[in-house]
Amino acid sequence: MSDLTATTATTRQPPIRSQVRDAVERAWTRSIAEGALPGLADDVARPAVEVERPADPAHGDFATNLAMKLARPYRMAPLAIATQLSGQLAREATEARPATPIATVEVAPPGFLNIRLADASLEAAVTGILADPAGWGRVAPMGSRSVNVEFVSANPTGPLHIGNARGAFVGDLLCRVLEAGGQRVTREYYFNDSGGQIRNLGASVAALRRGDPLPEDGYKGDYVADLVAALPDDLWESASARGADTDGIVGHWAAGRVREGIERSLAELGVRFDVWTSEARLHDEGWVERAVQRLRDHGYVYEQDGAIWFRSTDFGDDKDRVIYRSNGEPTYFAADIGYVTEKFSRGFDDLIYIWGADHHGTVARVRNAAEAMGYDRNAVRMLLYSWVRFVRDGQEVSMSKRAGEFITLDELLAEVGVDAARWFFASRGATSAIDFDIELAKKQSNENPVYYVQYAHARIASIMRKAAESGLTPASGVDGALTGAPEAALARAVARFPEVVEDAVAAEETQGITAYATDLATTFHGFYRDARVVDAADPDRSAVRLALASATRVTLANALRLLGISAPESM
Repeated sequence: MSDLTATTATTRQPPIRSQVRDAVERAWTRSIAEGALPGLADDVARPAVEVERPADPAHGDFATNLAMKLARPYRMAPLAIATQLSGQLAREATEARPATPIATVEVAPPGFLNIRLADASLEAAVTGILADPAGWGRVAPMGSRSVNVEFVSANPTGPLHIGNARGAFVGDLLCRVLEAGGQRVTREYYFNDSGGQIRNLGASVAALRRGDPLPEDGYKGDYVADLVAALPDDLWESASARGADTDGIVGHWAAGRVREGIERSLAELGVRFDVWTSEARLHDEGWVERAVQRLRDHGYVYEQDGAIWFRSTDFGDDKDRVIYRSNGEPTYFAADIGYVTEKFSRGFDDLIYIWGADHHGTVARVRNAAEAMGYDRNAVRMLLYSWVRFVRDGQEVSMSKRAGEFITLDELLAEVGVDAARWFFASRGATSAIDFDIELAKKQSNENPVYYVQYAHARIASIMRKAAESGLTPASGVDGALTGAPEAALARAVARFPEVVEDAVAAEETQGITAYATDLATTFHGFYRDARVVDAADPDRSAVRLALASATRVTLANALRLLGISAPESM
């Protein structure tokens, strides 16, 4: 668990954005209390106070459009409302500083309030970073849910390949941001250890063991030959005995062997699972029967042509769905509804499934069944990630597990490294179709964004070593030292980190974190270009600049670790 995903709270200031939002709320409340603005009618919903960073920094550090939201219910010009709020904020800045983070406020048409931060608020942020590096970037809990996140779940019929690896990255990153928001997360892998695919794998291994041609629908590839070589003689002897279910026995063993390899691959990637659930167990322990009984008790099951059906059309589906075929065999949908029941039995508030886009047709029927069984359908969510096109030298890498033509996840990680692979997926939205340029990911240059950010962290570590050799140490804070443009710009960039984490938690996405880390690295490189950090002739100024550099280093490290990426001390 990274520093930012720890749920143990420590005392720290809220993000500056939250402090600004609170100050605007206070100004509004005081304006009403003093009669300068009216209260809202009982039947009018109180608008949320929103503050955001302007696209143009010349307009200030933050802006709010509250006055424009209040114009209609107040029947007042937004500029008049903004002027009143501005006066209240200016008064508080004069009377209460440094309790307020606001230095100045400007009114801009048609009713914006442009807000500039007080140096004291930035100084307090830097002091807090240096005093509690591990806590920097943690945010107040944004949810108390117990969440089950099921991801990867590739069938154990071959090594984990890069075609389905995106689910591993998406799922792990989602779990990390949910934990950063204070939610209790269980990571789960669901594997199909029964059915036709496992039997086909067994038939493929058995055929090669006997020296026979592979079945027409068998699995090909070097990994099948490796399974044959590893097949224990005693197991083969029992599996090939007269009357034995050869394909089933060998398939079950082979699937277990493949699963062990998948676990090792995921461990190399830094992805862990709390629970591994077997499809066969859902049937063996009666979870499918329990789910069907719940549907039957609610009147949503019927029999037709010897099959058992779920009335999915009652919930808007285009057709009803088969649970048990006429021969008594359960469908995959049967296991899906049994799995929903089994998960909720463990006390989860929300279930999140990370699926490929090709599962789109399954979403509605599973959520329909959850609702029909009496569960909250909104507590069953499916995140459908888009496929990745892997490219090398401008050419797409084609893959087929059945034909044995694919690049395994292990091969990808060996070639580009875990950090580069993680960054690439963290910097894209899960639902965006993307090209993964393998050669770019391998580059050790500023063209490679993860290298660029890691280099900034390593550069600061080198600066700290150089400073120590010169007898210089960072100050414990930067009070009164942010008047220079390089210092102020870097302090502002560093202080943004908690709100970036908040936004990532709210969006359940991580591309904002990678964008921020890149911007912070760029800001630091500019600071280092314009400000002499290690200067034995001016130890006081060096101490302050070293403090800012140290705060930047902590911020970069915590951002990278939230994504599961290393923060090297040297490169």
